[in-house]
Parts: sequence; C-alpha cells; structure tokens
Amino acid sequence: MHSGQDILNRAQALQLWHRVNLGTVLASQPDLGARQMAILTCVYLEAGPHTVRSLASRLRVTKAVITRALNTLGRYGFVDRGPDPQDKRSVLVRRTANGSRYLADFAERIRFEAGTLKTAKQSSHVA
Repeated sequence: MHSGQDILNRAQALQLWHRVNLGTVLASQPDLGARQMAILTCVYLEAGPHTVRSLASRLRVTKAVITRALNTLGRYGFVDRGPDPQDKRSVLVRRTANGSRYLADFAERIRFEAGTLKTAKQSSHVA
C-alpha cells in the first residue's frame, strides 16, 4: 500500500504524462501513437506468444487495426512478424533489439520526469 506522499495527485499525473509525451515528440526517436504504444508494450510486457489475432482481442480492435499499427512498428524495426510454424494461418509478432532499446529509453524518460516531479514536490514541502 502506498502512503499519501507516494501517490501523484491528478495535476502531477497529468504533468508527468505531458512531460513524457512532450519529450517523446521532441526527441529524434519515432513518435508513436497511443494505440501503437499499447501494442508495443503488450508485446514486450505481457507473456506471449503474440499473434495479430491475440493482440486484436486484447485491445478490442479489428485485426486490420493491429496490422496497420504493426506495419508502422515494423518499419521502425520495433517488432518483427512471421508465420507461426505450428499454425500457418497465424502470424507471430516478435520483439526486436530496436524495440527493446526504444522502450528502455522511454522507461528512462518516465523515470527522469517522475524524478523531477518528486524533487519539485519535496522542495515545495521545504519552503
């Protein structure tokens, strides 16, 4: 359980989200949309194997929506797709080194921005 000091208030939560998103837009890395990021994090954070069908079910969208997002993620080298050797009708979605690096950088951006909010929060208590 978190103490009251560990939890961000609404304004701080939105500020964190704003700073992370702004940093992503301003960085030289690809600017992914919310759906693309949701798919990418599903592939990297949730147990697989991942298929177009399973991702569509998970995100409650059509397979065509997943395919379009995977086309973009594939162009960036963040995921790779190939036939499922056990079910030729199914397409497996796999992680890549580029995708791992992108998400590691994104996680560091979140950590950095959360740290700046925490520092600002602590200094406001001192004053």
